[in-house]
Amino acid sequence: MHVVAKTTTPGPGLRERKKQATRRAIAEAAVRLAAEHGVEHVTVEAISEAAGVSPRTFFNYFPSHDDAFVLVDEEVGERIRESVRRAPAGRPPLEVVRDALVAELDGFEGRQELWALQSKVLQRSPHLIHRGLKAHVAEERALAAAITDWLDSTRPDAERPSDAGTFPRLLAAVSQTAARVAVEHWCDHTGETALADVFQEVFAQLAQGLPRPPA
Repeated sequence: MHVVAKTTTPGPGLRERKKQATRRAIAEAAVRLAAEHGVEHVTVEAISEAAGVSPRTFFNYFPSHDDAFVLVDEEVGERIRESVRRAPAGRPPLEVVRDALVAELDGFEGRQELWALQSKVLQRSPHLIHRGLKAHVAEERALAAAITDWLDSTRPDAERPSDAGTFPRLLAAVSQTAARVAVEHWCDHTGETALADVFQEVFAQLAQGLPRPPA
């Protein structure tokens, strides 16, 4: 699988990195407590204490109690979208999105336990699935917009603006679904395979048009 290097754009400053670390600490504390005690038994105060912050700080990062259990890394999403926008013009679109996702796998490798715990939390608390779905759709629309930007940037000025129709949304949806399937499979088979290998297999199947698998 071809893997592109991450962009060399300047990273976030110290203040922003601290904010990101605080948000991750709160989300991780929420998921771990919910996995042990159940969402309905975990309070904002308990999450805040476990994360080492005040309840007031909690609400600076999450609008409500339930939002803390839905892990959406906004910084990762923005890096993926920026990678798509900066991709060379001649590359196949599926590979552009795949490589943007692959460039973030290093961060995922260290979070396998947390992803597995969050999956259990969502299964036990169906009301969170709707909240997670809304976040997923928002990420999908943002990725589709980045794909549209990339497609427009690769066309001659005379051909702009263009209407790519359903293509950006379809590519964004298919790619995010493939990524989710890869991560879930990887979490369900701890220690059996590397996440990068699962990604390679999943996106290879997509690129081939999902042929019938061998017996």
